[in-house]
Amino acid sequence: MVGYHFVKCGNYTLFASIFTNNDEYHSAYQVISKMEYGDLDTIDKNILGQLQKHSDLTVKELAAAVNLSNSATFDRQKRLEREGFIKGYKAVLDTKRMGLGITVLCNMRLKQHSQQYMDAFMQAVQNIDEITECYNTSGEYDFTLKIHTRDMDSYQEFMRTRLGNIECVGSFHSVFVMSEVKNTHGVPIL
Repeated sequence: MVGYHFVKCGNYTLFASIFTNNDEYHSAYQVISKMEYGDLDTIDKNILGQLQKHSDLTVKELAAAVNLSNSATFDRQKRLEREGFIKGYKAVLDTKRMGLGITVLCNMRLKQHSQQYMDAFMQAVQNIDEITECYNTSGEYDFTLKIHTRDMDSYQEFMRTRLGNIECVGSFHSVFVMSEVKNTHGVPIL
């Protein structure tokens, strides 16, 4: 015999299948919905804001910043990681100090609009280090790329030998960044 029911457990909804086998009861739970942004309280949002500004905070420093105990802060941080609100922690490098003097926003069109070409292009950019961001966009262009290179000569070589050699690329339009006015590497926490 098999039975099914849903269980609300805090911010989760669990799907439970209950079955019997030789008069023994067994159950299997599967999470079918996770927390949404609206489920977060002000402390959770404060933790996200603090970590977004300073991802290298220790639990003790983070707890002091959000006015919570170390263990409660640690538990909340781990829950936010499990729930996917925190995707990871990274060091932000200075492009100029790394010898990358040119930043380019490159708008690119595919030769034709087909799933095969889109998939091929999205796969190809995964293996090109100079492309640090890639967005599938609406409008006149299919993709917008953020590209970092040493100088104009290296950008020209990159376009000729790397991006230009991707079979599905039709055309592109390069916009050179004169100066960076704002780059928070973050998202607004409302």
